[in-house]
Amino acid sequence: MKTKAAPKLRLYETKHPLVYEVNARVLLNEVSARERKRITLGTLPERILDEWGGFDAVWLMGAWTTGEISKSIARTHEGLQAEFRNLLPDCTEGDIAGSPYSVREYGVPREMGGDAGLKKLRGRLAERGIALILDFVSNHTARDHPWVFAHPEYYIPGEPGDDERRPDLYFKTATAKGERVLAFGRDPTFPSWTDTAQLNPIAVPARAATIEQLLHVAELCDGVRCDMAMLILRGIFLLSWGDRVMASACERATSEFWQDAIETVRAKFPSFVFIAEAYWNLEWQLQQLGFSCTYDKVLYDRLLREGAGAVRDHLRAESDYQARSLRFIENHDEPRSARSFRSEAWLYAAAVVISTVPGYAMYHDGQFEGRLQRLPLQLARRPEEQTQETTRQFYRQLLKVVRHEIFRSGEWTLLQARPAWHDNHTWQNFLVFWWQGKGEGARLVVVNYAPHSGQCYVELPAQDLPGVNVEFRDQMGEAAYVRDRGGLLTKGMYFDLPAYGFHIFEVLKAK
Repeated sequence: MKTKAAPKLRLYETKHPLVYEVNARVLLNEVSARERKRITLGTLPERILDEWGGFDAVWLMGAWTTGEISKSIARTHEGLQAEFRNLLPDCTEGDIAGSPYSVREYGVPREMGGDAGLKKLRGRLAERGIALILDFVSNHTARDHPWVFAHPEYYIPGEPGDDERRPDLYFKTATAKGERVLAFGRDPTFPSWTDTAQLNPIAVPARAATIEQLLHVAELCDGVRCDMAMLILRGIFLLSWGDRVMASACERATSEFWQDAIETVRAKFPSFVFIAEAYWNLEWQLQQLGFSCTYDKVLYDRLLREGAGAVRDHLRAESDYQARSLRFIENHDEPRSARSFRSEAWLYAAAVVISTVPGYAMYHDGQFEGRLQRLPLQLARRPEEQTQETTRQFYRQLLKVVRHEIFRSGEWTLLQARPAWHDNHTWQNFLVFWWQGKGEGARLVVVNYAPHSGQCYVELPAQDLPGVNVEFRDQMGEAAYVRDRGGLLTKGMYFDLPAYGFHIFEVLKAK
């Protein structure tokens, strides 16, 4: 009897993966309310999975068990309480689930379906060719993680009394080895996360245990999004914790944690995907250590604050870096894009850019509906908001366009715009991309990334222009043009676009 072949996951086959971030807690609560019964990861209705059908991966954010200390802090912290009630005036204690990044156990809570429900969901996604991405937190654990009691040596130690002298950095806790003072998890540029304990990935026993946890997670999914991955790069970690590392009695590792971790996991799961949340211009270093892709916060910031010239400069980086960058205009850490990009035109132009450059493109639940309210991580319910139908229709068409095989496996080129006439400097605001498929298929993306109209000529790749006459059909609108190939080679193609106007042209041989 023949064994049924495992479904192919598109994430492993495409050069331009599309990733969708979903808040697992919010999803289950909303679907349960609509269905009027408790829905778990294992019992999600088919229609939900059908909605995800065009994505290569679903990142199920917040699937793991949160520590009780995190829940308690979130339910009593005055600042958080004010934020919660400002967003949800009818907020109850049941809506406050604690931070999903204060992980007590890499297991799915029973009320969400447990690991069995997760495995069932993964199988259903795989049947649709969709990979499952889950979170992994290497920098810290929940304060009530079992290791805190059993293995305090896995954590950054404090001196006796540090919890009183620096209560913003340290806490006292009972352990199997007596009372200890340990450090809160933190990013050195922000206040500590007081519901977490700071791991020491340079300590050999802690590293081995953390990698063992990662192997367990890898049994349950097809890839991980690694929270604040740059924090445990050796150089960064020693700058933050060097004196405390030296105070630890454990044997110290000299290699990079991520190199050891990624090599260990891929020895068992060769295609496993690693996504790094990364900042501080450390993306390339993480890519070199084996990450499949790294957050491209630089592109986000330039799209939001700096304009076309800065975006174009960023897109001139070498092709391998581009292919391993993850582009976005919102996620659970950033404000909603419909609020940040202060007009529909600007929002749509930015979305076109991140969707038509190389690498991974990530979208966030609620982005397609034009949601305005960013949800604090500790909440498991979000306010009702009216769907912006024009935004929904825009994304529906955009995703249909970029799912074409040309964007999945084609070759991307950044094209050059030039002045339409003397003293007209608006050409500098144009972003122009060419996607060449196998054979004669091509796409031309043109974006006037500016709050005013602009004009330019674009030089097109001569070797890729089909036929004597070339037709350009806009996939996002009604525009259609036929141009003489000779004229295109001599002068280029002329564009006059309104503020944040754009085209995604199918390029054809004219009949």
